[in-house]
Amino acid sequence: MPEARYWTVTRSPRYSLLFALPLLLAYETLARIISGQEGIRNGADVLLRSLFLLLGGRHGLTLFAVVLLGTGAVLVARDWHRNGAPVGRYFLGMALESTVYAVLFGGVASILTAMLIHPRSLALGQGVALSLPTQLMVSLGAGVYEELLFRVILVGGLARLGTAGFGWRPWYAGLFATLVGALIFSAFHYIGPLGDQFTVNSFVFRAVAGVLLSGLYLIRGFGITAWTHALYDVLLTVGI
Repeated sequence: MPEARYWTVTRSPRYSLLFALPLLLAYETLARIISGQEGIRNGADVLLRSLFLLLGGRHGLTLFAVVLLGTGAVLVARDWHRNGAPVGRYFLGMALESTVYAVLFGGVASILTAMLIHPRSLALGQGVALSLPTQLMVSLGAGVYEELLFRVILVGGLARLGTAGFGWRPWYAGLFATLVGALIFSAFHYIGPLGDQFTVNSFVFRAVAGVLLSGLYLIRGFGITAWTHALYDVLLTVGI
């Protein structure tokens, strides 16, 4: 595996989006199976679907699926046409990479949080108790929809606003977008009936996590960031 080529091309749509596709399919499959029992989905997914229902009425969910899958398909097809078919073994490298990041993620975020606020405990606030299958489903959805909402749309949009709207330099706009996006990402976890109990420690921890995920997204792309987030949440759910 040519190392330099691997680190460059795996950020492109034909790798990043195709790598994230099984995660999306697994989440949607579990959500359809479980929804008849508990009617619960990941919060970012619900927010995006609600927006499309508001815009498209009874056709909103169809519009949501068309925009989500259609945009991804166009990006993958264009990249594939321009640069050739993806190399299969690179996906194995991406899977290993995401697993390593997921295992290290909690420890790194905890250390950085402790450096900021010196907490006695980094335990996250507890929300509504959910069954294990539902928790796993929500964890997979976090990888897809929270990264789509908070990294691709929010951080990307804020960075674009900074450069195009305010005339800031890219690095300053990126820093602004990352920090503001991380605060909003953290606050999102305490909203709604399934939101966690607010504590300063957990808020700072999640804000730090948001900064780390934004950095990972900028450096390694959507697919690896989505899987890292999902796998970390799954490991947290099963207590590993």
